[in-house]
Amino acid sequence: MKQFISEFKQFISRGNVVDMAVGVVVGSAFTAIVNSLVKDIVTPLIGVLFGGIDFSGLKIVFTAATEDTPEVALCYGSFLQAVVNFLLVSLVIFSVVKAMNSFRKKKEESPAPEPEAPAEPSEEILLLREIRDNLKK
Repeated sequence: MKQFISEFKQFISRGNVVDMAVGVVVGSAFTAIVNSLVKDIVTPLIGVLFGGIDFSGLKIVFTAATEDTPEVALCYGSFLQAVVNFLLVSLVIFSVVKAMNSFRKKKEESPAPEPEAPAEPSEEILLLREIRDNLKK
């Protein structure tokens, strides 16, 4: 049991477990932002453009509801609405990632400072080169 606890402490104290936990928390927060963006901004704009289409109410009724039995229906509209929401969320995430990548690319492409011209050799070096050249003759 002590070995198990020791291994568990070692596992928990590794950096990658903490990084993963931070990633999950940040991912959850980002999910809330994206869902709000889609639900509160993108979907209403699309609703205005297309007349407020909502698929969630579409269904095929097999047996109508009575006082004793509930309705038996195939609610394909909820599925269609889930697919539309998925596509919208995917589009928003793609757009955000693309914008971030282009921003990062522009930052990386900023011109690097030009290398400085080599400094002129000192008089001593010039004199030594002159002596070397004279000795070669």
